[in-house]
Amino acid sequence: MHICFLTNEYPKPGLANGGVGTFVKTIANALIKKGIKVSVVGLNNTKTNEVINEDGINIYRLAKSKWKTISFIDNSYRIHKKIKQINSISTINIVESPELGLAFIYKIKNIKYVIRLHGGHHFFAEAEKRRIDFWKGFQERISFYKADAFIAVSDFVKSHTEKYLSYNSKKVKTIRFPVEININPNNKIGIENEDFYILYVGTVCEKKGIKELIAAFNNVRKYFPQAYLNIFGRDWKFSSGNSYIDYLKNTFSANELININFKGPVPYYDLILEYEKSTICVFPSHMETQGLVVLEAMSFGKPVIFSKFGPGPETIADGYDGLLVNPYDIDDLSQKISVLLTDKIYRNYLGTNAQKTILSKYSFNNNLIENIEFYNSLI
Repeated sequence: MHICFLTNEYPKPGLANGGVGTFVKTIANALIKKGIKVSVVGLNNTKTNEVINEDGINIYRLAKSKWKTISFIDNSYRIHKKIKQINSISTINIVESPELGLAFIYKIKNIKYVIRLHGGHHFFAEAEKRRIDFWKGFQERISFYKADAFIAVSDFVKSHTEKYLSYNSKKVKTIRFPVEININPNNKIGIENEDFYILYVGTVCEKKGIKELIAAFNNVRKYFPQAYLNIFGRDWKFSSGNSYIDYLKNTFSANELININFKGPVPYYDLILEYEKSTICVFPSHMETQGLVVLEAMSFGKPVIFSKFGPGPETIADGYDGLLVNPYDIDDLSQKISVLLTDKIYRNYLGTNAQKTILSKYSFNNNLIENIEFYNSLI
């Protein structure tokens, strides 16, 4: 079997990557170990084409189009041309893409095209309280029409997306993110390397609840002046090109940003140490499809605070393997952070149960097998 993933986010220094890129890297490495051939095609962060083989995965990064007005068509044509070239050398069985990725891709006979629902334009428009952009909405509908099947990363993203877009009576299956359990023998489950360390990982943008987290942290700091908040993730840009981090720095005073550190994006192997050092991990998103970083933090046995909206209740049993919070309620968020900073026994209880949940519900091997079986069912 040969799977070709379409993503511009496959991890590379200097190339912005989020949860989609991390997921593709994780599953691609696992598929290779099962003897399945994997290719990755996407746009580069330079003006050159790049072909590398990394851990057995063929990665093709294409130079972005120089034509501004028709770049979307030109880029799509380049991607299609590369898929066609790869297929002529080694037959591709499955092409997998996020929601928008198939809009201007020509389908090749005998290849099955799959959309994995990571959260598209329609899905997030509601959370960001904005109208559907006609052009992006059109592309998403065309992309869905072309797909042969769909994989949802949570039941919530499957049902919520269907409010806006049709699956056109095609096969749809929920397959959760495969998560490898992370146990460091030098870092016992539930025992923190550092006290009062609050960790956030993810894109720094409005829908991730960063503004509310900073406001809540200021309430917490009144009682825990030694507490500090490290924010890891890429900076989101407004349509004007302005930085969201700069917006936050202009919104809050210098005093309100004391003990808050914007660390930027870092490779996953650097994040491992941060997960291990952290006391608690907080992800107060307004909306998520699933939240891979939430699962990662749980896999390290960390007490997690996650949004009660979206897939929150599907992911965490409130009070058992984590805490759910109303991300718009600053007092609720402050109180739950304070409870966890105060009560080490409760932190250990939540963290230990979090790992049990990952093992039972997000087992890497079981979820990987589900993916392979789904691909085989389409061929």
